[in-house]
Amino acid sequence: MKYLLLVMQSVVLVLVLVTPSELVAQDTSYLDPPQIVSNPASLSAYAATNRQFTGIPSLAISQTGRMWATWYAGITPEEDPNNYVVVATSGDNGANWEEVLVIDPDGSGPARSYDPEVWIDPNGMLWVFWAQASPTGKTWGLITEGTRAGVWAITKDNPDSNEEEWSKPRRLIDGVMMCKPTVSSTGEWYLPASLWKLSDGSAQIVVSGDDGKTWRKRGAVDVPVDVRSYDENIIVEKMDKSLWMLLRTQYGIGESVSTDNGVSWSVLTPSRIKHPSARFFIRRLNSGNLLLVKHGVIEEQTDRSQLMAFVSEDDGESWSKGLMLDERVGVSYPDGQQEENGTINIIYDYQRRDDQNILIASFREEDVISGNSESETVILRRPVSKGGTQGIKDK
Repeated sequence: MKYLLLVMQSVVLVLVLVTPSELVAQDTSYLDPPQIVSNPASLSAYAATNRQFTGIPSLAISQTGRMWATWYAGITPEEDPNNYVVVATSGDNGANWEEVLVIDPDGSGPARSYDPEVWIDPNGMLWVFWAQASPTGKTWGLITEGTRAGVWAITKDNPDSNEEEWSKPRRLIDGVMMCKPTVSSTGEWYLPASLWKLSDGSAQIVVSGDDGKTWRKRGAVDVPVDVRSYDENIIVEKMDKSLWMLLRTQYGIGESVSTDNGVSWSVLTPSRIKHPSARFFIRRLNSGNLLLVKHGVIEEQTDRSQLMAFVSEDDGESWSKGLMLDERVGVSYPDGQQEENGTINIIYDYQRRDDQNILIASFREEDVISGNSESETVILRRPVSKGGTQGIKDK
């Protein structure tokens, strides 16, 4: 067993770098509220220079343009009990970023925080969601982990400011959430939560009718065991008010439809959108059109490269020719938001274990439709966290 001795605010801590075989069989620490560490740059345990893993980002933007980003990191190159969530903000349109929070259940484990998401709700409140889990047995495997996971959240009333306090963390529901909630035409909030590989009905729709105070499962899509992956499901309300769920499978993107507000769902079928087994991003734009960010062109399956944006003007029946955002191998996990001025910002990671880049591409809907990456409104590869140190402003 390895030990790392740290001094943190005059308290001596011993962080144990555990190996999978040393984890406690029936650990329940994943149910405990995590540490919410402010000013993490002052603590060597969370220094960007000590990271060997940085990835899985999300982005939200306040009404005045303050940017909020999150991702998760770790002091090993693995997705393991050492993982913690980072929250960063920029008040100058992404030119400089400051890491303001770390969400960490218990240092080196056995619990971990991971798969975070940031979102501005219709009332202007900022939400930071993340998953928190620990293994059910002596092996640290995603298959044995999923049912022990839970979706947690903290909120901030005024995302235009970096000064106000955050709420206390609370556990919302079992599962993992990897994509933003959708606000329906009825005013309900649809949160896509997944039980990953562990049960039928793994790709869930979890609903709140009281602005996020309470959440309850309404329905779920069954993913066949032979193609089941991590789901990473996302929900779109179509113009005819039906719900369209797209999710990650081993073959790429599967799709299902609900015509009763998410209670029941059609049999999962492969989507016409070709894709590797990886996260993608789809969202309704200010214009009413749909934005899709994925790897490669619509009709061809590629690897985790060629990150491209597409627009559909007919509710997903067809797509524009596409705007290339980053052609390199190793780009993945897009997420983002369109600002009120029309600018679309997409965050993604690049080489999570080597370069450890978190980057943003900015463009407009007309850029996607034209496919013109040379437009003066297209800005690519803007750094949020680069190489573990670049792009971060120390306090």
